[in-house]
Parts: sequence; structure tokens; C-alpha cells
Amino acid sequence: MLNGPAQVLPYAASRFADKTALVTDDRTMTFAELDAASSRVAGALHSRGVEPGQTVSVYSQNRWEWLVAYHGALKAGAVVNPINVMLTTDEVEYVLRDAHSAAVFVGADQAGKLVEATARIPQQCDVIVFGSTEVPGTVAFRTLLDTPADSVQHQPRLDDTCTIGYTSGTTGHPKGAVQSNRAVIQNFGLTATMHGRTGADIVVTALPAPHVYGNVAINSTWLAGGTVVLMERFDPAAALAWIGEHRATMFEGVPAMYAAMLSHTALDNADLSSLTRSTVGGQTMPEATIERWEERSDAPLIELWGMTELAGLGTTHPLHAQGPRGSIGIPLPGMEVRLADLQDPTRDAADGAAGELLIRGPVVMKSYFGNEAATREVLDKSGWLRTGDVARRDENGFLFIVDRLKDMIITGGYNIYPAEIERVLSAHPDIVMVAVGAVPDETKGELACAYVVRADGSTLTEQEIIDFSAQHLAAYKRPRMVRFVGDLPKTSSGKIMRRKLSHTIATLVQ
Repeated sequence: MLNGPAQVLPYAASRFADKTALVTDDRTMTFAELDAASSRVAGALHSRGVEPGQTVSVYSQNRWEWLVAYHGALKAGAVVNPINVMLTTDEVEYVLRDAHSAAVFVGADQAGKLVEATARIPQQCDVIVFGSTEVPGTVAFRTLLDTPADSVQHQPRLDDTCTIGYTSGTTGHPKGAVQSNRAVIQNFGLTATMHGRTGADIVVTALPAPHVYGNVAINSTWLAGGTVVLMERFDPAAALAWIGEHRATMFEGVPAMYAAMLSHTALDNADLSSLTRSTVGGQTMPEATIERWEERSDAPLIELWGMTELAGLGTTHPLHAQGPRGSIGIPLPGMEVRLADLQDPTRDAADGAAGELLIRGPVVMKSYFGNEAATREVLDKSGWLRTGDVARRDENGFLFIVDRLKDMIITGGYNIYPAEIERVLSAHPDIVMVAVGAVPDETKGELACAYVVRADGSTLTEQEIIDFSAQHLAAYKRPRMVRFVGDLPKTSSGKIMRRKLSHTIATLVQ
């Protein structure tokens, strides 16, 4: 049994040493090469005074160096803090200060700003730069690779802190979810098991490595001896091309990625015949989009659900026992879920009714770092984590996400879930992507507004969309207005940010 993610590469290298583990735009590496490079980074961190238990941050786009730094820091016994690449310098400064980071790995394009930021925080924090560019006040990552491998390998313990993953911070400052070695390695292993990963798998992904979904997609594949083909950023045409070029057996992404690939002209000539399954998470996936991808790829699309506070997945479908489309599946083995009444969370929701999804088990975070008050708000003494997601359960035990509790729209006293409207509108053949948000109304409090990306050449009108929704939705659930946009605001992982719809509309209107 592995005691933490620090042992993933040594374990894989002992079994698959010369097998290709990672393919990027500029480098291909075997398991033995990744293991050796990360051990040298561990030795370099120790030589620079980083002690076991100290925090080391990683802040950049997807690249081979990111993964070597991540595993090197783990091997050194450090607590790894993966930082969302979309955070501003001020936000990164807050995270480095809050997490007490002793070092931060960063791309050359952000290095200068981070040198200034680290000068303002109380602790010493080395800035280590990926790439070949020389930046004053930093350490070049390539020099770490010239350091001898760490002679004293840190021995992780299951209950030791492994990572601090900061939430997106949509309100106030982000919070750092503290995860144990047990939580992270168990998520890797259970994900690999549920999705049937093997050494024969070749996984194409553009999910950001700092995001728990992206991290689990990579490391669960390596745990099984599979190959990861990592895109620096998602591009629909490139993703389709890489699936065919590398004979990928899996693609992993969020709903917006699938929508973009399905609407791209490159789909016509794309070779998806090697795919045996794909995965999707991050947000609810319209069934119409699932059907289109499964029909085009001739392979199942496995839905999943997770969050930063779970070190990755919390529920999914077993590869060979999938439930109904639109479901996020069942809890990972060893995990428990309950649906709490929306008015009284101490009671269970009535059978068949929607309730807040609560989850308990070994992959739940320890706490929010240094924030007892925020921890108590979501994690009770019995270990139940309040997720903020509204869900329902069918008679066979499969779970369905209704929506985020905080995204609910209240119009004239009725509760409207944007995801329900989005699922309906996504079935329209002229709609590429859609997101629904609230706009204030003096009479009804809030109204639902649909932000729609039309297919190329479409002349679809606002009234046609409202009429289409009337065929499938009760009157109070229909969008009351439509705005046509060229794109939708997204996170680094490709999730649509509903709360930014009204703020970004001026720059997105077609």
C-alpha cells in the first residue's frame, strides 16, 4: 500500500521504468525519467533549506516541469500548494502569505511580479522559474535538475498533511482545504479503479494540473501505468487532433470542452475510434451533449462529481456498471452521502426530493487552513461535509446534481435552478453553449437570463429560444430574457462562471 502521492512515481517507475509516462508539446518522458527528475528537485529543495512540513507552491500553466516540481516537493516532505493559474498577483500573494510558503515554482511570464510579491510577505519564499528565461531575484528550475537526488527519502505517513488547495474565492478571500496523504492517494486509487484504468491507457487532457480534477486525471493514470498526453491549454481543434494522433483511449474534460469540440469544424475529420471512454466533471452536463459525444465517439462518457475539499472525486460511475445519463453516479467506495432538507439540514430530505448533498469519508479534507470558523460552517463533528450542491437520488441510488445552492434564482417566490434551464436550451441544435444567471427585477425580485453562444451562421432569435423553452419548462422556469454572446466567462479548468455573466457581458456581446 502506498502511504501518499509522493510514492506514485517511485512505484510506477519500479514497474514501468522505460514506458512513456508523459507527452507534452515539447517533451516526452518515461516513468524512470520523471522519477529521477523529481528526486533531484527534492534534493535541491532540501539543500535550499525547505524542511518537511513546510509549504511549497506551484503556479503556472500545464507543463512537464509543473508535474516534476509537484512530485519533487512531495518527495521532500513538503506540503504542496497548487495555485490556480488565473489568480492575480495580489491573490497569489495572499495565498503565499496565508499558506506560509517557503518556495514557489512559477512560469517566466509571472516571475517578475512574484519576486515583488514575495518581498512583501513576512517569510522567506524562494521564486523558482520554469523555462530558460533569466529573471533577477529568482532561481532557475533547470539548476535544480543538476542537483543530486535526495539521499534521504522522506517517508510519508497516511495522516500527515499532503496538500493545501485553495478554493476559488468567489466571495472574500479563498480558503485553503487541507488534505492528508490518505485522502489524496485514496482518491487516485479509487478513481483508477472506478474508471478501469490500466497500463494500456493513453489519456489526453487539458484540465489544469492545479485543479483537483486535473491532478487526479494525471496521477490516477500514472498509478495504473498509463500514459498522459498533457495539453498546455485547451483548444478544441488541437484536442481532437491529439486524440487521433496519440490513439488516445480516454479524454477527460469539463462540459464546455465537449461543447466546443462538438461544434468545431475539425470534428468532421477527427478520428475518435481509439477512445474507449471519456470523463466529464466540474459542472452538470446537458444530456443532449452527452448523447452527441457518445454517438460521435462510440464510447461511454462517464460523469463524475468532486470538489477541492475532497481532493478530487466524490462520486462517479463504475466503468462497467454505468447508471443513467445525467447522473453523477454513486459515492466512491468508503464514502457516505446524505441529502439534507433545504429548510432544516439536521433532517434528511424526503424520498425523491432535492436536498443539499452532504458527504463523509476518508477523502474529506481535514479543515480549512488556519480558519476554524469557516471549517465549522461546512464540516460538522461527525465528519459530514456540506457541499453547497443541491441533489436528488433515484430509486436505484444514483445521484443527480440539481444545481449549486448559491446559484438558485428566486423569482416571484419560486425557486429556479439555472442548470435545469441550461439542460433544456442545450438541446437546441443552434445553441453551442448556454449559461443562465439572475438579473434583478423590481417586481419579481430576480429573473432568469440566458446567455447564449449561437452556432456559426445561426440567426436564432430571443423569441425563438423562449418559445423553445416553453415546450419543456413550466412557465415560471422559462428564461425571461436572452443575451447573445461570443463566449462565456470560464475558470482555468473550463467551468462556466455564472456569477460573472452580468459583469462580463459588455465584452462578450456579439
